[in-house]
Amino acid sequence: MGIFGFGRKKKQQQADQAIETGQSQAPVAAEAAVDEAAPPAAVSDAPATSVSDPAPEARKKGLLARLAERLGKTREKISGSIDKIAIGRKIDDEVLDELEEVLVTADLGVKTTAELIGGLRGKVRRKELADAEALKGALRAGIEEIFGRTAAPPAMTAKPHVIMVVGVNGVGKTTTIGKLASHLSAQGKKVMLGAADTFRAAAAEQLEIWAQRVGCPIVRQKEGADPSAVAYDTVEAAVGRGVDVAIIDTAGRLHTKVNLMDELRKIHRVIGKKMDGAPHEVILVLDATTGQNALNQAKMFNEAVQLTGLILTKLDGTAKGGVAVAIAGELKLPICYVGVGEHLDDLRPFDAREFAEAIFG
Repeated sequence: MGIFGFGRKKKQQQADQAIETGQSQAPVAAEAAVDEAAPPAAVSDAPATSVSDPAPEARKKGLLARLAERLGKTREKISGSIDKIAIGRKIDDEVLDELEEVLVTADLGVKTTAELIGGLRGKVRRKELADAEALKGALRAGIEEIFGRTAAPPAMTAKPHVIMVVGVNGVGKTTTIGKLASHLSAQGKKVMLGAADTFRAAAAEQLEIWAQRVGCPIVRQKEGADPSAVAYDTVEAAVGRGVDVAIIDTAGRLHTKVNLMDELRKIHRVIGKKMDGAPHEVILVLDATTGQNALNQAKMFNEAVQLTGLILTKLDGTAKGGVAVAIAGELKLPICYVGVGEHLDDLRPFDAREFAEAIFG
């Protein structure tokens, strides 16, 4: 029997039973494409385990200093290259031509680079750029302005606030979800995870390990279960338990595979059937080391499920961090968080001024 056939009293009894037994008794969504016969997802409440930090001395560094250190390769690519081509030279169109090549190879993208260089050429004509430091300052201001045009991430006003996380294989999506859950839990929010990646072997187990580390419940089914059903059950359980945030993992998929993108649309619809307005956020996790391919991924995922924001991972290991500017410039999507390391607190809320300062000093 579909969810729409139950009365309010029956729903409350099921929610109470789910809390007491640790089982999500929510029926699967009433969309025809969802498997109505799927067993209910289990809700696990494993206690939190201690998180060891192999490098506690690194935690003592100032936040900005740590970020600058992790963005060292991108800083050398952009700021270091400006020093090499501009120090001791008159800032003119020839210097800007060389800078244009630097920015494109740093993955700021042709369109965004053209906009930035166009602004700098105007300053050259007005004789506002006397030296390399002035050039870097103007470029930094231009980059901050581009980030300033992006939309703000949705406010967490709904309860539960439902976040659907998407991305291609290998970007560190599940690990990022664990770090995000830790970050939100540290803010005092009650978080629940949903293991809707039922395709990859041991994906649910990996997410459950993170749930144990963070100390939050997780909704999961057996491998191969309908991911839309798990997503639905997660929202049902989150509503019943009164959690603040429900984060739903989805299977990694190539953005060029139409059938897999259609599955994401289905998960999105099913979540909305359970809770009006949900998912409130659809966040794409991108690997910064892929450069311009990350921008292409963002475009195609955005067409499929209308993204609300991005998380950019692996910024600590690449000189391609400029892709963050390209994405902001072309898609106007906010970068919500950046990953700059392996520790729990190395997933950082994105701040445009802090990012630019870490690159330019």
